Amino acid sequence: MPAQTTQVNPDAVQAALATVNDPEIRRPITEIGMVDSVDIDSGHVTVHLLLTVAGCPLKDTLTRDVTAAVTKVDGVSDVTVDMGVMNDEQRQQLQETLRGGQSQREIPFAKPGSLTKVYAIASGKGGVGKSSVTVNLAAAMAAQGLAVGIVDADIYGHSIPDMLGVGDARPTQVEDMIMPVPVRGMQVMSIGMLKPRKDQVVAWRGPMLDRALVQMLSDVYWGDLDALLLDLPPGTGDMAISLGQHLPNSEVVVVTTPQEAAATVAERAGTMASMMHQRVVGVIENMSWLELPTGDRMEVFGSGGGEKVASTLSERFGYDVPLLGQVPLDQQMRVGGDTGVPIVDEAPDGAAGKALRQVASTLSGRARGLAGMQLGLSPTGR
Repeated sequence: MPAQTTQVNPDAVQAALATVNDPEIRRPITEIGMVDSVDIDSGHVTVHLLLTVAGCPLKDTLTRDVTAAVTKVDGVSDVTVDMGVMNDEQRQQLQETLRGGQSQREIPFAKPGSLTKVYAIASGKGGVGKSSVTVNLAAAMAAQGLAVGIVDADIYGHSIPDMLGVGDARPTQVEDMIMPVPVRGMQVMSIGMLKPRKDQVVAWRGPMLDRALVQMLSDVYWGDLDALLLDLPPGTGDMAISLGQHLPNSEVVVVTTPQEAAATVAERAGTMASMMHQRVVGVIENMSWLELPTGDRMEVFGSGGGEKVASTLSERFGYDVPLLGQVPLDQQMRVGGDTGVPIVDEAPDGAAGKALRQVASTLSGRARGLAGMQLGLSPTGR
């Protein structure tokens, strides 16, 4: 007597597809209109997907994830994933869905109800390792299971993409909405990703710099983030002012090195943040010392700069600005920046990796206050 073939339940197939997230948008493909149709012929299932753009860079990932999910459904013996492309109307509908029906562009992190912690990583001068610190703090937070985004707001000296190994990546665009580039569990956007050529020089002045920042915050679909880190250009120029205007709720972390000259300049970056009514939540001292094979420490750049900046800013602002951590010199830090693998991932138990992971834990563990937030309450009649 021939064995009976299990009938494939269409609802079970839809339920399986609902577990698959688009790797760029990070929402279920059934929720954002990517599943065009499903054909079931005995145990063979054909899923017709609609990509946002023809050259979707992650279509292989989608094919793999859809196949894996549907194969688990009872009775399914074979899965085919057929891919088409959304038309203009479907892309417009997707854009409205992602914006929650809002057609007007807005910065989601500036809303009173936003739960995303926004950290601006600032420095008074260049060369203190601010971008390396930003990348590693973000990677450490992502390793904790947080949803993390990075904005490379250093328009002239953008280096974040190369430090994460995505220097040649370009974001997908849905109508006038941009998808951040996913890398190592984080979402990344840089002006370097928006240039036609990697070697093109950015020569913009104040208004253009402001527009670039707004575009990376409002035109990009960030989704639901736990933390957003902005790598600011060094100094107290246009971008620091724009950030204070557009994201007044952002908190500032000042990066310095131990020597007196760097510390004095770093204090100005903290003071600028205070002038823009932002809170400075701490200081990170980078390149604090070099650990020698003998176990001794060589203080290549002197000592005490981080403590001095923290003490001066605490006294100046009237609230505690702690020294969050001291990060020693480590060759792997430089290697990781060249290879695109952050030291907190490559050597998490080394002295520098431990220090950066500890700072990330301290920042992510801070409770957010309720000041300025809408609680969703309305008065009732007496």
